[in-house]
Amino acid sequence: MNNALHQQILFDLDDTLVHCNKYFDLILDQFADLLTDWFKPFGIATEEIRGKQTEIDVAGVHQIGFASSHFPESLVDTYRYYTRLTGRKLLPEEEDRLMKLGLSVYEQPIEPYPGMVETLNLLRSQGHELHLYTGGETVIQQRKIEQMRLADYFQDRIYIRQHKNAEALEDILLTRRFDRSRTWMIGNSLRTDVMPALSAGIKAIYIKIPNEWLYNIVELQHDGDAEMHTVTSLEEVPRVIFNQIHHAERQKRTL
Repeated sequence: MNNALHQQILFDLDDTLVHCNKYFDLILDQFADLLTDWFKPFGIATEEIRGKQTEIDVAGVHQIGFASSHFPESLVDTYRYYTRLTGRKLLPEEEDRLMKLGLSVYEQPIEPYPGMVETLNLLRSQGHELHLYTGGETVIQQRKIEQMRLADYFQDRIYIRQHKNAEALEDILLTRRFDRSRTWMIGNSLRTDVMPALSAGIKAIYIKIPNEWLYNIVELQHDGDAEMHTVTSLEEVPRVIFNQIHHAERQKRTL
């Protein structure tokens, strides 16, 4: 393959290649139902509970990154907030129940997004170099990688970071000596995938998913030279890359 056609493609993992948010939503539905029942005498609405948990959750991720303990702790912290607000007695057994409920999200089955295998197979067959860049704790993310047999595609090109931000991406790009003119970042998060990619001067494909986690939604700030494409499914990614490569080649020939 012509070196100009050979792309270096970084894939996000959660809610790009495998499902993630829907399991957190499932646990949060159970959590909100519990607290609505426990605080029923005080008339606290389910929507208010969900909103407070999101506020606490997002604030914590800003501080400590994607630590596995943070999500269950956000449930307990939300519970404590409402006990202070209402004067209802705080019960250790209820805190334990919420902690176990929160931790159970990491025991959910791993389910690939539609077209995961076909997309990775196609891009690999076209000669592109595939990389996996994910946020979280190594043990938890490695379990997903092993269950989905993703090392078959990414080999030693797998990067797991607790903080997934511009600094982490820049470190990866420098360590592996990426050619930024032919490097892509593919992911569902504007905050942790797209914005750092555009800041680093690489191309980005934003996979827009329904019911996105509030933390992932930010207003993009980048210069006019940054290249970003928006799709609604993983299966659209190879077409976008193919079209961009051949558009660039046509432009070269007309110069």
